[in-house]
Amino acid sequence: MTVRRCAWANPANPLYLDYHDHEWGVPCHDERRLFEMLNLEGAQAGLSWETILNKREHYRQAFDGWDADKIAAYDDVKVAELLANPGIVRNRLKVAAAIQNARAYLQLCRDEGGLDAYLWRHVDGQPVRNNGERIVTTALSDQISKDLKKRGFKFVGSTIIYAYMQAIGMVQDHAADCDWRRI
Repeated sequence: MTVRRCAWANPANPLYLDYHDHEWGVPCHDERRLFEMLNLEGAQAGLSWETILNKREHYRQAFDGWDADKIAAYDDVKVAELLANPGIVRNRLKVAAAIQNARAYLQLCRDEGGLDAYLWRHVDGQPVRNNGERIVTTALSDQISKDLKKRGFKFVGSTIIYAYMQAIGMVQDHAADCDWRRI
């Protein structure tokens, strides 16, 4: 039996296949993973998702398992360490964004109860199901992007937020012929 996946899932990369098969499009309610994926989607800006996926374990180590309390307290010494780490994308703006995002996230937790409560209320707790067409932004990703920017988050443009929504399962965008499409 032939397995059919979305065309973007690189069959030569086991990490990519595992991501496609077990994470992408699966509704996520875990706060730490939601925070991690928001930052990884931002780190991907201008790069391929495969590049970031291949570096994900390095990111987890470098950013203290995506512990927002620890990240929010990073100082210049830690920033220099991160910028010297070949396991992550060593872009000063993206590193600074992760630190700022940790601070904004902690405030969002106080204001909204966390990313899970904040994000999923936008879709009444149910994934938006699309017909498998290639979409890069929507009115909802525009709205969330604009609000997150007001709250101090960085690297959260509408295209990044739409990819994030796909990654955490808020949007079901598996191709129509993909075996993982949940109808």
